[in-house]
Amino acid sequence: MKEVLYYLQTVRKQIVVFLLFCGIFVLVFALCRLPLATVAYGGGIGGFFGLLILAGSYRDWKKRRERLWAVKRELEVGLDALPKPRDQIEAQYQELLRGLYGQKQELVTEYNGRFQELVEYYTIWAHQIKTPIAAMDLILQQEESSFQKQIAQELRRIRQYVEMALVVLRLDADSTDYVIKEYELDDIICQALRKFAPSFIYKKIRLVYEPLGKRVLTDEKWLLFVIEQLLSNALKYTRKGTIEILLEEPATLCIRDSGMGIAPEDLPRIFEKGYTGYNGRKDKKASGIGLYLCRRILGKLNHGITVDSVLGEGTIVRVNLYRERRKLE
Repeated sequence: MKEVLYYLQTVRKQIVVFLLFCGIFVLVFALCRLPLATVAYGGGIGGFFGLLILAGSYRDWKKRRERLWAVKRELEVGLDALPKPRDQIEAQYQELLRGLYGQKQELVTEYNGRFQELVEYYTIWAHQIKTPIAAMDLILQQEESSFQKQIAQELRRIRQYVEMALVVLRLDADSTDYVIKEYELDDIICQALRKFAPSFIYKKIRLVYEPLGKRVLTDEKWLLFVIEQLLSNALKYTRKGTIEILLEEPATLCIRDSGMGIAPEDLPRIFEKGYTGYNGRKDKKASGIGLYLCRRILGKLNHGITVDSVLGEGTIVRVNLYRERRKLE
């Protein structure tokens, strides 16, 4: 009904002109003192043919509109599906569209080329920077002191940021290497714990973790990155106390900390890109991208993530692996 009303609005001028001529037609018949039945008969015939013409025009308009919507949906392919122009004005509009589309394609090609160059450069840079990081790590292992532990801690953060940069580059790439199959969840968690073991020791944070004995359908590398990010956040915002890793049936991985918690007004926005909230502004080192990447990655893996927190008491992050696992199967 809305579509019909929209069409009538577009042809309102033609309808007004038609009604005007019908009025003139009736007026002339009336001035000639013709019988009322004759006048009504002539008006009825004119109205009938007018409605037929209007219905045919509406049908053609609807087909052209559907064709244009199809062109809009296929705009990435081209403008070949444009309907044949009815007059010179429409032909000029279509020429204008083709010119704009050609300019757009040139800009897209140029942008994609530049973006690909940047991706290649930063990918090479991220791999090259790992060499001096590994060398510094080996040098630091040769001595044992509080200063060495502090430097090693900061070096681990640098390594984590480099890995994060690689994830950003790979996340939207066409060649992202997802390998979806069943993995032992404990194997993935243990890889992350080995990486952060020095941080637990350095900050004297107690770890509560018992083997979960669960197999999950996921991608090992990408889920590992998510778990590492969640552990990194838990360690960053827990000054003292415990970090607990547990499983809620049927298959929800939970990471609970006794840290500073998240302000209630920040909770709805913690997954937004670049949002750091109160804790991030206080810490001065937060990038606001870790949880954003976690949500993006888990979304691509068809996993879910939720966060519950009480300010001053701690935070629990839940990664839902069961519901999405059933989808993939």
